[in-house]
Amino acid sequence: MLIEIGQVEAIFRYPVKSMGGEPLEAANLGWHGLDGDRRLAFRRIDDRGGFPWLSASQLPDLLLFAPQRREDGAQGDLPTHIRTPDGEEMPVFGEDLAMEVGRRSGAPVQMMHLKHGIFDEASISVIAFDTVCEISRLAGLSPDVRRFRPNVVVRTPRSIPFQEDEWLGGVLSFGEGHDAPAITVTMRDVRCSMVNLDPDSARPAPEMLKAVVRVHQNTAGIYGTVTRIGRLAVGQYPRPVRIMIDEEAKVSPAMAAVVEVSFARCYGRVKATTVSPCLLPSLPWPPAQITIYCLPPML
Repeated sequence: MLIEIGQVEAIFRYPVKSMGGEPLEAANLGWHGLDGDRRLAFRRIDDRGGFPWLSASQLPDLLLFAPQRREDGAQGDLPTHIRTPDGEEMPVFGEDLAMEVGRRSGAPVQMMHLKHGIFDEASISVIAFDTVCEISRLAGLSPDVRRFRPNVVVRTPRSIPFQEDEWLGGVLSFGEGHDAPAITVTMRDVRCSMVNLDPDSARPAPEMLKAVVRVHQNTAGIYGTVTRIGRLAVGQYPRPVRIMIDEEAKVSPAMAAVVEVSFARCYGRVKATTVSPCLLPSLPWPPAQITIYCLPPML
């Protein structure tokens, strides 16, 4: 049976990596996360490393830049302008904005658009409100979910922090019905100095990250991979679906998640099935079969 774990309390989208976020009442969840989430980022032109994107870890002031969307020039979910910390609005792809950010960062930058997004680890992140509250309490600060930059904030009926750990290897289904959007929970969210930054002032509070490290091995919240697209809305009830694996099948829970994602995309919705290695030859299968049982069926 499905277990109700809570209610969607907030949804956030971040059109430009490390800039201010947008609270939403509803959003489309696609194969690459929320539509319009982190589709834009500033590239450090002189950076030849594997991750050239400018973030608030290097320039805290980025948090104070706010994406704006003017209807007369909007394309999909992309912003058309950016409001600077000084209150001036500049075109998102304009030279003036690149020069302003470059001046503050001390190196030239260029705005880039990647249609599938620019993510650190995964395309969707979820955190429980009680986790935010506990970390903030230990840090001696008022709770502010914006410090953690999640896509989805969940309010759970049990006031216990770090419940997200129980969801690892499972699936969160948002809402009722076979077509409800869903994500496979793949990993814990390892935190960086971004949680130290006040979203309204960019002033650092190092005690936040210290609290995360001390209480929960530097992780808070989870990352997921989208397994079913659809509409997310504040007030929805996420429900976890667990996967059971035959004891004779020598695979890990992480592999089971890969099986579920691949099988769902290739073969559609089924109640329960035995997946043979010959069906999905691209996966690194061991010489065994896997039976996937969904409670209730979700593939």
